[in-house]
Amino acid sequence: MPEGHTLHRLADRLTEVFGGHRVRVSSPQGRFAAGAERLDGSRLLDADAWGKQLFARFEGERFVHVHLGLYGTFDVHDDVDAVPEAVGQVRLRLLRPAAERPAAYGDLRGPTACKLVTAEERDAVVARIGPDPLRCDADPDRAWARVRRSSAPIGTLLMDQSVLAGVGNVYRAEVLFRHRIHPLRPGRTLRVSQWRAIWDDLVVLMTEGVGSGRIDTVRPEHTPEAMGREPRVDDHGGEVYVYRRAGQPCHVCGTAVRADVLGGRNLFWCARCQPVFRSRASGEPR
Repeated sequence: MPEGHTLHRLADRLTEVFGGHRVRVSSPQGRFAAGAERLDGSRLLDADAWGKQLFARFEGERFVHVHLGLYGTFDVHDDVDAVPEAVGQVRLRLLRPAAERPAAYGDLRGPTACKLVTAEERDAVVARIGPDPLRCDADPDRAWARVRRSSAPIGTLLMDQSVLAGVGNVYRAEVLFRHRIHPLRPGRTLRVSQWRAIWDDLVVLMTEGVGSGRIDTVRPEHTPEAMGREPRVDDHGGEVYVYRRAGQPCHVCGTAVRADVLGGRNLFWCARCQPVFRSRASGEPR
């Protein structure tokens, strides 16, 4: 599933290509036909993202709410000489007709959600999700209020979109490694300073992801060039510490990266760099 930086990058792209233009809106597949008919010929003002939720804003305070889910894609093509016929199951097509500049189009395929909503409905969706590290209006204390009271593993809490918006499996694994925190450590055992360090790191890492379009989490001393190792080869791209590196040596200590399943998602960590948390009160592993 795309992580939050992907949705913010997509929102920026939609605003750049279609923002301020009257667009043709269609649903070649037919599943968004009614919504497309109501929007066709309207001006698309901009697009914005909250975590993994995307909203394209049209005049009249109407929004297309998109959640890509596991398999969704939204491909945007700018300055094309000719717009091809829609291929495959295109739920939504946006078309900027050629006028003073060449045409552009965007095709949405396979989303979990594609709905025409009002401003009030958009606000209701946003109210259900946690703060987004990529938004300047985000309040990390909202998430901390949930984390500090929860006995659930921090690895679970970071992926809970009602606690924190936009963090997926890659950022979850990597930010916990960078802060030497075991993914099964109960949220309520974290110190506020640890939480703020995690939040601040996510802000930096995810912002870099918006700019580059990939997830890179290794520090300068652990890049392939600095370590004299081969670059990572993976369809997700980016240089990482533990994500999808099960059985491979940790870049920091050389211990084999471990993997397990937590909440139906693969979990990756280094047992040496991220030791099991032990309560000072009992001395027992937690």
